[in-house]
Amino acid sequence: MADVVSAEIRSRMMSGIRGKNTKPEMVIRRGLHAKGFRYVLHDERLPGKPDLVFPKYQAVIFIHGCFWHGHNCHLFKWPKTRKDFWQTKIERNRALDDRALHELQKLGWRTGCIWECSIKGRTRRGSDQIIDRCVSWLRSTKKGFSLTGRR
Repeated sequence: MADVVSAEIRSRMMSGIRGKNTKPEMVIRRGLHAKGFRYVLHDERLPGKPDLVFPKYQAVIFIHGCFWHGHNCHLFKWPKTRKDFWQTKIERNRALDDRALHELQKLGWRTGCIWECSIKGRTRRGSDQIIDRCVSWLRSTKKGFSLTGRR
């Protein structure tokens, strides 16, 4: 199926998608703040500039968009046009994610990842459940944490 908008309009639309302060990120931030957790946003001193940094807990949380990070869920579909461009871009994003997680773990940080499909779409979980899972992980000593949509 052909795109319903011109290439120029699609390019402008895609470039307008934010990387910070996204709706999924704001849901998590507000929920954790309401539970008393304080954090640093997008700390550029750390590998991968984690979305949320919890120095008190030596933990970071990334909130990944399923499309941009190539998550294997219903929210991710390979684009039908410019396949080579998108494959290169998404594979590069995945490689950068892996490298950042590895470097953070080497530095002693605990790493968590919340996927967009856990917050929206047909497999979403309730906001309270997501926040409770984050709180439980932050208070634990577990090294890693990943939250996806319901299967």
